[in-house]
Amino acid sequence: MPDGREPSPTVRRRRLAAELRRLREDRGLTASEVAKQLTWGDSKPLYLESGQGVRPDPNDVRLLCGLYGVTGAERDELIQFALDGRLRGWWHPYRKMLSRTYTTYIGLEAEAAEILSFEESIFPGLLQTEDYTRALIIGAEPPTTAAAEIESRVSVRVQRQRILDGAEAARLWAVIDESVIRRTVGGPDVMRAQLEHLLKLMERPNITVQVMPFSAGAHAAVASSFTVLRFTDSADAPATYVETIAGELFVEEPSEVTQYEEAFERLKKTALGETDTIAVVAAAAATI
Repeated sequence: MPDGREPSPTVRRRRLAAELRRLREDRGLTASEVAKQLTWGDSKPLYLESGQGVRPDPNDVRLLCGLYGVTGAERDELIQFALDGRLRGWWHPYRKMLSRTYTTYIGLEAEAAEILSFEESIFPGLLQTEDYTRALIIGAEPPTTAAAEIESRVSVRVQRQRILDGAEAARLWAVIDESVIRRTVGGPDVMRAQLEHLLKLMERPNITVQVMPFSAGAHAAVASSFTVLRFTDSADAPATYVETIAGELFVEEPSEVTQYEEAFERLKKTALGETDTIAVVAAAAATI
């Protein structure tokens, strides 16, 4: 975990789930066999290994450690993961209006060391101004959505952006399609402010932005926005987040995440360099 940031309960639950699955498989046990020996329901071991448990029970972890023969420091660490996983992140008050997948993403993002983002239609959330975010939400949500909920969603976006601040800020590398800087969201004033905000953010050493020009034609991620999250600790495997109209999904199979990472490397080579990107964004801001 990057120093100076609070541990994310989501990351701890994910690590715990991965370790419990590894321990069971190393001992050649099926989930059903584990459940039978602990007199649990058949689905409980797999549920714990899925990382979907909102508040993992340390007592369950103690029982599993006993069954798997885990003792000493390793046992203590797993129990601590369970205890940390029961904490509430800053996003907890907003959980009722956010999908479980999105809150999982926020929790993982909160402890990410490096973020690789490709967006084909809008600015990445970490780079948006409040007014731009508000305009996006108003455009996407049903007209009956309460103003208070809209503002809460804006607040979530703003609080997410804190990971880019401070001495131990996350490293963000974003490739955005040229349509992102050409699509006027929220009117000329809002869009101009968003473009100027982007130029200021690009001055930071931990933020790199490249524009994928229309002239590039087909590329490695046509019609496929995605975000790859990488972590400092090698025990926390990278994950890819994909958002669609039908919902969000995580890609965590290592071979599949690698495909996204390789696609991002190709995108970086195809997109404009930083100097040309700054020129294109500045020109767009001046002419809107």
